[in-house]
Amino acid sequence: MTAEGTPADPEPPQADPAPPPGRRGVVGPFSARQLLLAGGVVAAVAVALVLLTRPIAPAPGTGIPTALPGATPYLVGSPSTGLQVGQLAPELAWTGPDGSPVQLTDLDGNPVALADLRGKLVWLNFWATWCPPCQGETPVLRDMDEVYGDRGLEIIAVAVQETSVDNVRDYADRYELRYTIAFDASADVFNLYRVYALPTQVFVGPDGVIRQVVNGPLTDATARGWIESLLPTGSPGGPGTSGDPAPSGQPPS
Repeated sequence: MTAEGTPADPEPPQADPAPPPGRRGVVGPFSARQLLLAGGVVAAVAVALVLLTRPIAPAPGTGIPTALPGATPYLVGSPSTGLQVGQLAPELAWTGPDGSPVQLTDLDGNPVALADLRGKLVWLNFWATWCPPCQGETPVLRDMDEVYGDRGLEIIAVAVQETSVDNVRDYADRYELRYTIAFDASADVFNLYRVYALPTQVFVGPDGVIRQVVNGPLTDATARGWIESLLPTGSPGGPGTSGDPAPSGQPPS
């Protein structure tokens, strides 16, 4: 009411406040930041899946990786002519930097010598814990040792290019390996036998002569074929013979 007593004009109605400007996203309601974040999550998941499903390869300075066995030899050098069937197998020894003789030893430091194994079939297996086909072959060696270890077969697995004795020992304990494992710290025996692929198998007869060389992993069946054909005559493992070996690269039937 005004001072003169007349009613005042009513105030005009207030308009509703203007709505806030809409947020325009790059795709619908999603901002560029949200899309980048989602894309990063998808990419991370994809990378993780690739790492979990691809075959492993050795990583410098690392320990024992998860086993994802391959089916072919792991090349560690250029293919070359190695030791031949019929040659006398070199002793597992070499000359040290100071000119003194050095003998290959097992994981406990005990010497491993072919001269001590005359009369037995010796299976030299050059391998590494980080080598996928070697990992896949490990159960084969373990099984052959259990079956033929007291029938004239001596397995010597020569570990090469390893970071430490403890890594190899952990691997052997994990898979309950009871055959002899030697540690070729400086790859001296590896080079002496002219190995270029892992695993490489060298079968040495009871007379110390090389009977067979196989570049690559053996299956249970092929390992049995070689062993039973090469065991010393009269061994309880089967109709073995110490005579001529089978044709190179072909396991006996």
